[in-house]
Amino acid sequence: MTIRLAITADILKIMHLVSKVVPLMHAVGNFQWGDDYPNPEVFTSDITRSQLWVAELDDKLVGVSAITTDQDPEYADVGWDINEKAIVTHRLAVDPDCQGMGIAKALMNQAEVVAKASGISILRVDTNSKNMATQALFPKLGYQFSGEISLAKRPGLRFFCYQKSL
Repeated sequence: MTIRLAITADILKIMHLVSKVVPLMHAVGNFQWGDDYPNPEVFTSDITRSQLWVAELDDKLVGVSAITTDQDPEYADVGWDINEKAIVTHRLAVDPDCQGMGIAKALMNQAEVVAKASGISILRVDTNSKNMATQALFPKLGYQFSGEISLAKRPGLRFFCYQKSL
């Protein structure tokens, strides 16, 4: 498996991956993503800022993750100091045909690589309260549950927040 920075030419493949993931999310009541988000503009912005990573397996794009320093203001609601530098993982997705192969773990490990290279010792992530896969994954990777929030940009949904210190 290869983890690398995404390029603009990857956007069609990323959107194809998203189109496979969204129906499965909706099937379990997770409406975090839909027709409006994430979209090519969001991924283009991530690429422009050198913060979008992809996982490839046998030359096939099988995962994506934005590894950023972008913290939602609502993170303060779980007691996090959002003025404190942190690496935050957003838009994590794995091709449904490749789940269980360690792709999400590899992308989350890349967040640690970015954090260490940036001299940042705090990792944060949030996930929809209906996303059982990530709720199982994050603690296995050493993330601690910090609390539950709502996000103004995704009204009506609840999100669980996790943090890890390096």
